[in-house]
Amino acid sequence: MDTLVIEGNWDQLKGKLKQKFAELTDNDLMFAEGKKDEMFGKLEIKLGKTKAELHKIISEIK
Repeated sequence: MDTLVIEGNWDQLKGKLKQKFAELTDNDLMFAEGKKDEMFGKLEIKLGKTKAELHKIISEIK
């Protein structure tokens, strides 16, 4: 997933992810420069998904 794409649309994606996965919080979806891997690691644990599955979910939401 291209970092620029995530940054540019992150507020919209964050809202859609929270709709799809009610257990996610703003803290879980905090996207900071250089912390993308950390955020995806938290999401993998919380949702029980692999990084590839998360990338697929995000690309489908767009």
